[in-house]
Amino acid sequence: MKASPLLVLASAFITASVAMAQSPWRPTERINYIVGVAPGGTVDLYARGIKAALEQLQLTNHQPVVIENKVGAGGALALQQLKTNAGNAHDLGTFHTGAIAGAVTGLIRADPRDFTPVAMMVEETSLVAVRADSALKNASELVAALKADPTALRIAVAPALGQNTHMAISQPLKAAGVAIDKLTIAPFRSSGESITALLGGHVDVVSATAPVIMPQVKAGKLRVLASAAAQPGTGALAGIKTWREQGVAADYVSYNGVMLAPGVNAEQIRFWEDALRRVSQDKTWQAMVEQSGNRPIFRGYVESHRYLMSEWQAATELATSLGLKGAR
Repeated sequence: MKASPLLVLASAFITASVAMAQSPWRPTERINYIVGVAPGGTVDLYARGIKAALEQLQLTNHQPVVIENKVGAGGALALQQLKTNAGNAHDLGTFHTGAIAGAVTGLIRADPRDFTPVAMMVEETSLVAVRADSALKNASELVAALKADPTALRIAVAPALGQNTHMAISQPLKAAGVAIDKLTIAPFRSSGESITALLGGHVDVVSATAPVIMPQVKAGKLRVLASAAAQPGTGALAGIKTWREQGVAADYVSYNGVMLAPGVNAEQIRFWEDALRRVSQDKTWQAMVEQSGNRPIFRGYVESHRYLMSEWQAATELATSLGLKGAR
């Protein structure tokens, strides 16, 4: 079992707080923001929003922030590059629930627990949707259909089995008594492709995050059956019922934020935690996240680390229920 670095870093924070009064760490060279997906999706969108806010608010000691899209191996190539530069706080990476799930199931050959999650910045809402002409009107009808025959509906997820969109529909269906290991799951390379497949009639149901689904709902092409959020939505998501509101005692919330390489010290963590807290308070950043259909938040290092460890355990249990061989 991996030892948690939380106590070690907490002790280091005490020591560093004295030193910081005289010589606080700050960036002295270009900041590389390594993103493990291609441009265009929400992970990339939020990374670029954070970059813009860091520079606009002049939070990087006049050093530029450069986005590098390191695509491949389900995000593992980006993590490997970050790990290569252990101890270098000039490198940023994406901290995301999907990476935890991917590592648990063996999709991503890297362990997020080796890294330093410094902040969670976005709470993402996963939705389950069907075409507007579907006979399914709500979560209860979906559950009933899948209880009668778990293979009856073809469900699209992305970018692979065991990632967060797969988990987000599996968790409530499991709670509702559906045999989730028997579901017909169709993985696509991106949620954009999942939506295209749904609109084209190649699949029956899609699980994806709100920014991908809501434009098609607004256009009258899709209907949302349920939200996996813990609370009822607001704004664009107002009126969309959660699983809990429809009698299923489950939710699935994913997070997007920032991580640092292994081996960084408490002073460097504190710098980035403070900078990202200020980003989270920026009105432009908040508006961008809200417009995308998600919720801007801020959780610092301690909360992010606790979430990482608890989510690892929860993802392991759910992956085992799904029969995913890589679950560990």
